[in-house]
Amino acid sequence: MRRAVEIDVDGHKVKLSSLEKVLYPEAGFTKGHVFDYYTNIAPLILPHLKDRPLTLKRYPYGVNGPHFYEKQCPPHRPDWIKLGPMWSENKGRNIDFCIVDDLASLLWAVNLGVLEMHPTLAVRQDVHRPTTLAFDLDPGEPAGLIQCCCVALWIRDLFEELGLKTFPKTSGSRGMQIYAPLNVPNVTFEQTKPFAHAIAQLIEKQHPELVVSKMRKDLRRGKVFIDWSQNDYFKSTVCAYSLRAKTQRPTVSTPLTWEEVERAYKHGEPKAFYFEHDDVLKRVEKLGDLFRPVLKLKQRLPTL
Repeated sequence: MRRAVEIDVDGHKVKLSSLEKVLYPEAGFTKGHVFDYYTNIAPLILPHLKDRPLTLKRYPYGVNGPHFYEKQCPPHRPDWIKLGPMWSENKGRNIDFCIVDDLASLLWAVNLGVLEMHPTLAVRQDVHRPTTLAFDLDPGEPAGLIQCCCVALWIRDLFEELGLKTFPKTSGSRGMQIYAPLNVPNVTFEQTKPFAHAIAQLIEKQHPELVVSKMRKDLRRGKVFIDWSQNDYFKSTVCAYSLRAKTQRPTVSTPLTWEEVERAYKHGEPKAFYFEHDDVLKRVEKLGDLFRPVLKLKQRLPTL
């Protein structure tokens, strides 16, 4: 029999069902454990989800079962779930995304089988204005995290030449992500996407032996694909402190320091970037939120 409880979270009734269902079989990590992780990490992850339309990536049968994406917030949602409407050219209407920016809505989403949190790069008040640039570094075998560290450092150095700070995090899987916060008015995806593309092309031109900027998967073997295409209206990317479902264990997309990236690259230690849920909870007790500047730091997009 599947166990379920109903709890009060800040005045909202939230049902937590199937607590004993195993979602990560290799680790014996249950849905109850997922609730516990997101409850504990909520003070860190919620600021990065605040006011951002969220794509629900649902794993009702765990990481080994089928999953699906859901952009339209389910009609059976509680009336206290906020919505973030975004116009869809394909559908010719608004799609009402869920907004998950408090503990009650976070646990409600988890109860739907959402393991990964994928917010947009813009907030609902101005969905056409990205608050950050994002690069997803995707290694093609036999390249891996160490090669991603190398490329990440090249991206950091280039942005430093342009006068901008960047912030790295693990993907929670085989790759990394680099964010360059903006948080300024009058910037659009029509500006940030070609800018990100140009950065990727420039680094590919400088380091063709390791970097590819084209989308074609057959070009990626042994190289790192700098995915610039996430800088787009309607696209979303995995949030800092989100669990990942790409591995058999509950790994987390974890913010890093550049010193850690340099050290891992120098010593060739990819396992240094392997963080599971309990590692991250201990880490934030010590380091706090390394990704907090992404929310507040104001930087203007330079002209290439």
